[in-house]
Amino acid sequence: MAVIAVFNQKGGVGKTTTTLNVAASLAMLDRRPLLIDLDPQAHLSLSLNVKGLPGEACASSFFLHGRPLGRLIRQLPGGIRLIPGHPDLSKADTVLGGVKGVAGRLRQGLAELAGEECPVLIDCAPALSVLTLNALFAADRVLIPLTSDFLAMQGLNRLEIALRVLEGPLGRRVERRIVLTRYDEEKTQSRDALATLKQRYGGELTDTKISDDPALAESPAHGMDIFAYAADSAGAHDYRLLTMELLSKGFFQRPVS
Repeated sequence: MAVIAVFNQKGGVGKTTTTLNVAASLAMLDRRPLLIDLDPQAHLSLSLNVKGLPGEACASSFFLHGRPLGRLIRQLPGGIRLIPGHPDLSKADTVLGGVKGVAGRLRQGLAELAGEECPVLIDCAPALSVLTLNALFAADRVLIPLTSDFLAMQGLNRLEIALRVLEGPLGRRVERRIVLTRYDEEKTQSRDALATLKQRYGGELTDTKISDDPALAESPAHGMDIFAYAADSAGAHDYRLLTMELLSKGFFQRPVS
């Protein structure tokens, strides 16, 4: 199974929205995606209408108590499976920060699910932490949602530096794709950001851009992905195209060792 970390150190760029809707699109193609919510805010879980669970039923139990990941998977309607997030995840840095080899814990846990052929998508918190390091060490590839505002564009430069630092211990280059979100063709800022990204990152930038569609912000409040909430919306169209583009480029395939 290919493991994809959806990450950006900048908040509010569409990480959870992208994780949710790429997974929903994969589920419609019978790919049975497994989502791991590694954000203590658990926004991905809330967006899937999964809430109020005790910590022992969530991802925090794996990190803090060693519960196997397989026992934490919840089957949701529509073909998505989820290991929910929980506020207890915020304790990971304090409890595990000094533990030797802690960054490889998630990778080891996922190895126990090796018989699975499904793609795994990890929704990361917007910070470099024990949890994020676990996600990046476990990931075969990184998907980076990015908005066109100045601070997000500056943050991408810092993220690139952080990934290059991690590549040393990993012993490999981390393959990544950048997807521009909240794109508005009518705005000069969006067009300029697109031109800059094409120049700097070339093939690492996806061809598909995600429109600035209000339905994408509305759907989580109803516990729904964009396809269930507004199947004919621009956002649904864009996330369907993004998923097909990533599939066509082998982004969800397990790398050959």
